[in-house]
This record gives sequence, structure tokens and C-alpha cells, in this order.
Amino acid sequence: MKLNNRNLLTLMLGAAISASPLAYAVTDNAPAKGSVERSHARQASALLERATAHLKANGPEQALAAFNDRQGSFVDGQHYVFVLDPSGTMLASNGASRALVGLNVMDLKDAAGKPFIRQIVDGARTADSGQVDYHWLNPADNKVENKTSLYRKVGDQILAVGYYIPRSSAEHAQKMLDEAVALMKRSGGEAAFKAFNDPQGGFVMNDEYVFVIGLEDGQYRASGASPNLVGVDVREVTDAAGTPLFKQMIELAKNKGSGTVDYVWRNPATNAVEKKHSLIRRVDDVLLGVGYYSPN
Repeated sequence: MKLNNRNLLTLMLGAAISASPLAYAVTDNAPAKGSVERSHARQASALLERATAHLKANGPEQALAAFNDRQGSFVDGQHYVFVLDPSGTMLASNGASRALVGLNVMDLKDAAGKPFIRQIVDGARTADSGQVDYHWLNPADNKVENKTSLYRKVGDQILAVGYYIPRSSAEHAQKMLDEAVALMKRSGGEAAFKAFNDPQGGFVMNDEYVFVIGLEDGQYRASGASPNLVGVDVREVTDAAGTPLFKQMIELAKNKGSGTVDYVWRNPATNAVEKKHSLIRRVDDVLLGVGYYSPN
């Protein structure tokens, strides 16, 4: 396939914006604040691999005892192993669901009524591994959040490890945008852009970050998720549905000064194309924006 300049730009944008902000962490080996979900996914996957190897090496009786041991080695922060049998009975758990060990939980549903246990069991009947997304109470903040459980079938046991996916919201996005506008008005463009492009600067959090685009040249002045895009003209870029989102943002900023642009974009936290909404506001000759995803 021959790539013209527009195709090349779209590919570069897609790759860079979809990349984890972890790739741009620079100071004292500290992870980028926007990489929380990636870190949790890696930890959950590693724990599941370790639990699988342990079960294969030691057999079900010893392994289930180890998985149920609250002081054991199969609890890693918020990540823990839970085990189901093909009928949906909980055989082991070191999380809030440990009270369900010994019970059939096949019909257990998440906060939205999704029968996620049944989906895990059904999935394990046709494939040795997979994942299920659902909504579950996060004990760390006592909020219902998006959660993904990775599972692996080993003999008659289905091992699973879940992790939470932090998401921004319209309220969080508005707060970050207000703070970004205030910083720019207080400190000027150069200092503000430097802060917005710094993964440790306080303007990159989970799947939320500040971006700045010039109203006349369409070029990025800042992009917290992908600082390497600074200087790129994005006016010809469209989303997965063909929406010229950046042109719409520039037009909105010029005509009304602020507002919201809706489009579809790949969420680096979930690796899925989702609906995204960017709140934008004009400050002098640039627009500042902060986006948030809504999967439905």
C-alpha cells in the first residue's frame, strides 16, 4: 500500500496517541502517571502466569491452598488469584470474593447486570485463555469501576486475575481543563506547554491529558499523551468514522471559544475504539483540550 502524507500522518498519530505515556517517563526512573492501567495489566498477567505454573507443578490441592492463603505469595497489591470450576463454583479467592469460596457463583452479576462469571466459564469451554470486562467495586476507593479479568484454563480449574482500569469522566476532564487554562493565563504559554508535555507535570492522569493546538497552523503545542507530536499539523486527521475532529475543534474554538467535540478514538487503556469527547477552550491563539472516553 502506498502511503501519502495524510495516511502517514494518520498512522503516526494513531501509533503515538495509542502508546502508553510510560514511554515518555524521564525522571529518576519514575513511571508516568498515565501508565497506571498498563502497569496493572502487566502485573495481573504476570501473576496469572505464575499461578498457572504453580498449579501445573504442584497439583490442585496444594495450589488451591496457596491461592487461598492471605499471607501467601499469590497476592500482589490489588491483584489476587481466584479459581472457578466448570460448574461456576468458586474454589479459591484472596479478594473480597473469598467469602464466596465453596459457593456456586455462576449467576453472579456485575454492577450493570452482566453475568461475568458465566462469561468466564463459557469462554473457558471454547478457549484455554481469554478476558472478560465488567464493572466491579474497587475497595481502594469504594467506587464501581471498569475491571478486566484475565483467565486461563488448567485442567478442571479456571484461574483468573483481575485489574481495574481507571477512567476519566466529564467532571475530571473539566477540572483538568480549568487547571490548565489557569496555569497558562498565570505562567504564559512556554511554561504551560512544558508542564503539559511533562508526564510528571500533573497534567497526565490515567487516560486523561491536556493537549494544545494552534488555531492558525493546526500544530500541536503540547500533547501530554504523546509529546513527540509537538509541531505536527493535525488539521487533516480524521477519526475512525471519518470525522475531521481537529478541524471541528479549531472551528469551535474560533467561533464560540469553548465547547465539546465528539468522535471515536482508540483508548490506550482498553485497546478498543470507543466514543471520546474532548472539552476545548480558546486561550489567545491556541485551544486547550482534555478528553474522556465513554465505552457505550
